[in-house]
Amino acid sequence: MDPFQNMQDWKKNMDRFFGESFWNEFDHVLKPPIPQVNVYQYDNEVCCIFNIPGIEDVKNINVYVDYATLEVRGEIPIHQSGQLVQEEIVQGSFDRKIDLPFPVRSDKIDATYKNGLLIMNLYRLITKQSNKHRVPIKILKNK
Repeated sequence: MDPFQNMQDWKKNMDRFFGESFWNEFDHVLKPPIPQVNVYQYDNEVCCIFNIPGIEDVKNINVYVDYATLEVRGEIPIHQSGQLVQEEIVQGSFDRKIDLPFPVRSDKIDATYKNGLLIMNLYRLITKQSNKHRVPIKILKNK
């Protein structure tokens, strides 16, 4: 027996009892965050691959980088006029923030979109200034 079928049957019974709008309160729990992302860390680089299907114009995707945070905004468009019977492809507006494993350069980012995947390569921020400084040590005298 398929355990997911049991969940679908349970959800249908809950829909009948509470009404279909009952589940709207739980959308953030029941649906995964969109877009889905894989993050790969290398020595001096981070590669983020976002699953964003259906984008016809990349100008509809907004990407922001701030030190060690990556934010991707946009909309996954699926427009059909029929009544939705089953929904597994997450769609709609999104605003996803990813905490990166280290600060990255904002002036050197490679971003490409192909076959529904936004691939971003970000490079570690390495400052030329050293924060190294000598720390003075005080002598405490016994009283």
